[in-house]
Amino acid sequence: MYLDSAKKEELFEKHGRAKSAKDTGSPESQIALFTFRIAHLTEHLKKNHKDHSTERALKMLVGKRRRLLDYLTKKDINRYRAIIKELGIRK
Repeated sequence: MYLDSAKKEELFEKHGRAKSAKDTGSPESQIALFTFRIAHLTEHLKKNHKDHSTERALKMLVGKRRRLLDYLTKKDINRYRAIIKELGIRK
């Protein structure tokens, strides 16, 4: 599988607020997880362009990540800028 528990722990440890693998609920860790999944689905759709259910799932994930980024913008603009720079996301 493309995303096993070890990879999730690594993502949460690297991008979470508490810098631990147990920080799964912070917006930064969720955004990092969604970004990883979006990248994987994008690569899948490059090979399988007729897979409409995956395309829909990708659009929903992008929307979820956008809502979290908007929330983070309203709460703390410095955290937003840090996660954007760290993950290389552009608006």
